[in-house]
Amino acid sequence: MAWALSYLAQNPFAYLFLTLAIGYPIGRITIGGISLGATAGTLVTGILIALASSALYGITYDIPGLVEDIFLMLFMYALGMRVGPQFFSGLARGGVDFLVIGLIVVFSNFLIVFLGVKLLDLGPGYAAGIISGSYTVTAVMGVAQSAVNSGAFALPEGVTADMVGANMAAGYAISYVLSSIFIILLIKYLPKMFGRDAVLEAQKAEQEFGSDDQSGALPGTAGASILGFTDKQIRSYVVEHEELVGKSVNDLFRLNPHAAILKIVRGDEVIDADSNPKLKMGDVVGIMGDYNLLLKGSDALGREVADPRARMVDIEVADIHVGKTEYAGKTLQELGLEIGYGVHLKAMFRSGLAIPHLPKTVVEKGDVLRLAGPTWCVNQAAKSLKAVPVVESAYTEVSFMSFALFIGFVIGHASVEISGIPFALGTSAGCMLTGILVSWLRTRNPDFGGPTSEGARAFLNDIGLSLFVAVLAASVGPKILSSFQGTVVIWISVLGVLGALVPPFLAWLYGYYIRKMNPVILAGACAGGRNSTPALNGIQELSQSGISAIAYPVPYALTSAIVLILGYIAMVFS
Repeated sequence: MAWALSYLAQNPFAYLFLTLAIGYPIGRITIGGISLGATAGTLVTGILIALASSALYGITYDIPGLVEDIFLMLFMYALGMRVGPQFFSGLARGGVDFLVIGLIVVFSNFLIVFLGVKLLDLGPGYAAGIISGSYTVTAVMGVAQSAVNSGAFALPEGVTADMVGANMAAGYAISYVLSSIFIILLIKYLPKMFGRDAVLEAQKAEQEFGSDDQSGALPGTAGASILGFTDKQIRSYVVEHEELVGKSVNDLFRLNPHAAILKIVRGDEVIDADSNPKLKMGDVVGIMGDYNLLLKGSDALGREVADPRARMVDIEVADIHVGKTEYAGKTLQELGLEIGYGVHLKAMFRSGLAIPHLPKTVVEKGDVLRLAGPTWCVNQAAKSLKAVPVVESAYTEVSFMSFALFIGFVIGHASVEISGIPFALGTSAGCMLTGILVSWLRTRNPDFGGPTSEGARAFLNDIGLSLFVAVLAASVGPKILSSFQGTVVIWISVLGVLGALVPPFLAWLYGYYIRKMNPVILAGACAGGRNSTPALNGIQELSQSGISAIAYPVPYALTSAIVLILGYIAMVFS
């Protein structure tokens, strides 16, 4: 055992991957309908391994903080990519409520912890440490320590700065661990506690915030190029009517725009219709059109035959951004007659939202049309619309993602100092916002990067958060044992849990009973107010949707700044 734990300490990446390998199955264990989930399972596993190593053999895990930061930023970017298309509509609809929820959480946390420490007379440093731990914002300890070093907090007689620092560390370590575990469970099961089905509520929220799947995935998101179901079919007929001989395929399309000839089989020769060939008696033609129309093909063309050569046509789905073209301002019916040869309009989007695509719907510059048809037909339509068809492909985003993460890091790292207290958005929040922006831009113009691979995004999401939590467990685990001294640990635990769980519960009551908010959206706002990304992941797992992240960034950004001020105040007046 000693050798194994020593090996893990000398090879920290082995520790990280072992933690994930054990933590994920533990997170799936269900007792009484409740499970920890992958994130909490990984956190508990990592803490137990680190704690056992420290307690039994004095082994600690030294993992560079850079590793933790990298994986957290990757997770936050992937999260932003998932929620971006609905973020701004969500902000417009619930922005004020999200702000109020953040204020409820951050100020009630401060009052519970600060007054609790005063009542129990725990001594200087504990309040700031418990606020930092219960809020899972380590930076609070930094501003509290600066209050001690600058003299803003006057040390009582017989109390040293090191003693205050030790109190802070004890309050932080215990409350952080308890808070990290229990907040995930609280946020995850709040809808169920109030008798609401998280999956159904998430589906309602997706429809409410403009992501109704009836029109398919939004442009620039995973699944945008899936063909799905259609009433269009391709059937083959022999040309047997004299009046069709000598007519080109375009001539016939103008006579009947609801059916298009895609292939002509003439003896052993197979001719694509993109060259606008003319028909000859005995040709076998492959026609795409509505099923009901094709049933009448024998009367209009000739008998139907089973010739696969005329019907083997590759169909692709592409999003086309309508540029500055003479076709903007025309109805879909007019557009179909002029440039719609061989294509089927699956969906239409405006400003990132699906709109009804009816014959009289007017096409405007900036609209995105989702067309299905043979590649040459789609390319022909796109050329007329002054656009490039965008399809899902093996397009790699490494350079694109890295640039977005660079911008997000710079924005989040920028700091403004007021009265000695540094204020910054935070690098993880900055990366999330760039992810939101990139995804949002893609819904409005799919040329901006193309559809995102959901498999790649989901992998970044899961591996980023899990490894971040595993690194966190390695650093926090050993500190727990050193904090267990007398009854003070009990009071730290009580205040830490109350400070972590009561504030988001109060915010939930406000949102649920007073504002009548959707439970899944509300849970996301409470997770943001509590600065708990793992808790957000918990409600996403349970609801099988990423829609809750719409409500996360606003209270997250607000409380990230305010909790630093309150931590400083807690230290000064402790």
